[in-house]
Amino acid sequence: MEAVVFFVCGAAVIIGALGVIAGRNPVHSALFLLLTLVSIAVLYLQQHAALVAAVQIVVYASAIVVLFLFVITLLGVDKGEAPDDAHPVQQVAAVVLGVLVLTGILVLVHGNRWVTGAHSTRGALGAADSGNVETLAKSLFTDFVWAFEMTAVLLVIAVVGSVVLARRSGHRADAPSAEAHATEPGERSPA
Repeated sequence: MEAVVFFVCGAAVIIGALGVIAGRNPVHSALFLLLTLVSIAVLYLQQHAALVAAVQIVVYASAIVVLFLFVITLLGVDKGEAPDDAHPVQQVAAVVLGVLVLTGILVLVHGNRWVTGAHSTRGALGAADSGNVETLAKSLFTDFVWAFEMTAVLLVIAVVGSVVLARRSGHRADAPSAEAHATEPGERSPA
């Protein structure tokens, strides 16, 4: 049964990632991103990483995707744009940079051992009966509550700032005027 769940979620991750890239509508891309993030959370659960799965769902799949959808719908960027601004130099540069980044990642990953074996500076992990989620929650809401709250405030400020900047730029959807519909193509408008 685990293999079936793994392959189904793996396929969903790949399909969702391709949908994010290939989607023409930003709302559809955000929904494909949601599919990818939830599928990754299920894969984390299969690895018995409940904390990481919970963070994946709570932070990324819910908060970040809802934030994306909110900004997309509020700013009206889901309308189609003509891709006439693309230059061939940009496309070539994007492919070259993509290959360089992929090569750099492969060089970094190949042959490196990431586990250092150093002792934790915050103490040992929680016992098996209480779990690491409880230990992390106590640490987060006691020692790091100020940083946690300031992160939430910064996210709200970023959303409000982007909305204000978009409203000030004057780029609003053009509503058809009443005069344009009142006159026929061969008639003159009343002066």
